Amino acid sequence: MSFKSIIQDMRGELGSISRKGFDVKFGYGLRSRSHRVVQDSSVVIDALKQSCWANMPPELLRDVLIRIEASELTWPPRKNVVACAGVCRSWRENMKEIVKTLEVSGKLTFPISLKQPGPRDSLIQCYIKRDRSTQAYLLYLSLNQATSEDGKFLLAARKCRRPTYTDYIISLNPEDVSKGSSTYIGKLRSNFLGTKFTIYDSQPPNAEAKVTKSRSTRRIGMRRVSPKFPAGNYTVAHISYELNVLGSRGPRRMHCVMDAIPASAVKPGGVAPTQTEFMLSSTDSFPSLPFFRSKSTRMENFQSGPLSSQKDGDGMLVLKNKSPRWHEQLQCWCLNFNGRVTVASVKNFQLVASVEDGAAGQQEHENVILQFGKVGKDVFTMDYQYPISAFQAFAICLSSFDTKIACE
Repeated sequence: MSFKSIIQDMRGELGSISRKGFDVKFGYGLRSRSHRVVQDSSVVIDALKQSCWANMPPELLRDVLIRIEASELTWPPRKNVVACAGVCRSWRENMKEIVKTLEVSGKLTFPISLKQPGPRDSLIQCYIKRDRSTQAYLLYLSLNQATSEDGKFLLAARKCRRPTYTDYIISLNPEDVSKGSSTYIGKLRSNFLGTKFTIYDSQPPNAEAKVTKSRSTRRIGMRRVSPKFPAGNYTVAHISYELNVLGSRGPRRMHCVMDAIPASAVKPGGVAPTQTEFMLSSTDSFPSLPFFRSKSTRMENFQSGPLSSQKDGDGMLVLKNKSPRWHEQLQCWCLNFNGRVTVASVKNFQLVASVEDGAAGQQEHENVILQFGKVGKDVFTMDYQYPISAFQAFAICLSSFDTKIACE
């Protein structure tokens, strides 16, 4: 029996059980209209518990789920893994144990994967589509390297201009990009000149994170988006663009301080904070998303790396744009994007870690952690790897779209 037929059979069985429970409770279809038999309302019928799929032997169930997870390596077939996690509680708990974190597996599966650091040895290839009319930005996972027309949706952002600053609201749902939505996961805020940015997460990236008080935080708390753990503004990174003395002829100079990631994360054996659950209350969910939903509110669901005292930038990971070289024949600044960027733009950049090497001072790490570049009028590639997440990489790239009054 194929996996598709199993799912169809399971849905049919669950539907019949649900209808049966409804009929028994309200007395429909059991006898004639004048002789209805009504079940006590205090007895609740759980269709999932009565399903044969929920009562499979644990050893057999785990073996089936392991085989499914191992066989579905990429999207869109990867959706079968997500479907299995949504069958019932026992299936969900088993699938949570089987599916490894993004750092280990290198596969984006559930929404929480977007908050986890990427793999250490390879770049995850994505692309961003910009809609100028709605000021919206959509992030997709590249499924075909030859084209940017086919991809798996990951994140959405919307630009909101204010008199003294600009916000980029980031959401899991492209149809509802707002701070009051249950799918809101963070934002990017710029200063008036567009030279300094702050990335905020809606939940703590590690156990030591502290909420930043702001008007938006108070509004979200009053609206009770998550009564047990209200969405807040947790600072995860600061981005700054230095003054470009060459004007539009020279490349931009970026400087990113990752507040939530220790500098030791890029060293051998280093560890970056890894979120394993969305910290939501029992009333929160993602009903419109074809992803696995979690309702945990425990702080233990965060695996935090060792963070030293991080004052004045000490102990924090610092990212800088890789220095381009001047090409005499082309008369332009060049970087090696390995074919991922095809259009020259001031927005193109590569970020590498800036590490201290004793007396040698600050030196650039060899591995490119994040690269962003233009391939079409409103299409841009975004490739990232450990120790930053898709959410952090997306927010950093959004800062490149904003106008830099003082830099250009």
